[in-house]
Amino acid sequence: MRQPKHLKDQVISINRVTKVVKGGKNLSFAALVVVGDEAGHVGFGTGKAREVPLAIKKGIEAAKKNLIRVPLINNTLPHQLIGRFGAGRVLMKPASEGTGVIAGGAVRAVMQAVGVRDVRTKVLGSANPHNVVRATFDGLLKMKDPMELARLRGKQVEEL
Repeated sequence: MRQPKHLKDQVISINRVTKVVKGGKNLSFAALVVVGDEAGHVGFGTGKAREVPLAIKKGIEAAKKNLIRVPLINNTLPHQLIGRFGAGRVLMKPASEGTGVIAGGAVRAVMQAVGVRDVRTKVLGSANPHNVVRATFDGLLKMKDPMELARLRGKQVEEL
């Protein structure tokens, strides 16, 4: 997939991790980052390094390699669904114009990066940022474009 021009990145979480070795503990940082062009393209990635800025940079590079396209209709989602990953579940519902992004933490970052202006979400189960982001992406990957669905079925969008 060709990369969109204006990707904006957002750090979701930075975690301090240690590795126990013979001489003591090796400290490093793990960063979870989301990138998006606010026009239907979004990706996430993780980076790990000894310093925070380097971990974030690695996360951004990983996220750019992991971009997906999400079908949007009038700045909202086409239909309701639940994304799942591990113990994390994310319920995503389209909302009417002017509702705004009703979402918490990690889901809000993903929705803003993809360009959704009106949506209602609820995190069910695990609140771990990694699981929540992966569950959100699972849901976004399952999103069906009504135009494409109508074309495949040989019907008009209004009939669906």
